[in-house]
Amino acid sequence: MTTDRAELLNVLRIATHRLVVAVERMSEAEAAEPSLLPGWTRGHVVTHVARNADALRNLLAWARTGVETPAYRRQSQRDADIEEGAGRSVDDLRDDVAETGEAFAAEAEMLTDAAWQQEVRVLDGPLFRAALILPRRLTEVELHHTDLGLGYKAADWTPRFAALRLPDPMASWREERKAW
Repeated sequence: MTTDRAELLNVLRIATHRLVVAVERMSEAEAAEPSLLPGWTRGHVVTHVARNADALRNLLAWARTGVETPAYRRQSQRDADIEEGAGRSVDDLRDDVAETGEAFAAEAEMLTDAAWQQEVRVLDGPLFRAALILPRRLTEVELHHTDLGLGYKAADWTPRFAALRLPDPMASWREERKAW
């Protein structure tokens, strides 16, 4: 793994740990309260971040093995998984986001430089290089930590994330949604 990717993975681990601590500090009532995302409770947001780790880990496996491994089987299953997990206890939410985050990081560490150049896709969206998975995951963790509405703001983002010159984080998502 290049130094830059190793550094980005370390930043992602720090951001994930901060999210896990925030979830751990939530009360059961706070987990059921609305997040800053319309129609989603904090439990929905945390579950989404955990399922996103699973989905992006699938893409890492695809890049590593060359065997197409879809991020999600289909959009409706992704949505059902988030809905099903949203009402879990804070302990379950915390464990889920911590365990899936670590599993993602472990998979990322297995990729070779050549694997990072492989192309993958989410659902029927456009192909993109696996090298973009790390910044995509970091974006999910940092932005959705903010979406919990627990006082974590842009000023709290890891400096490496705040300094990234990311394209509109939702641009590829909008393209993917068109394909659904």
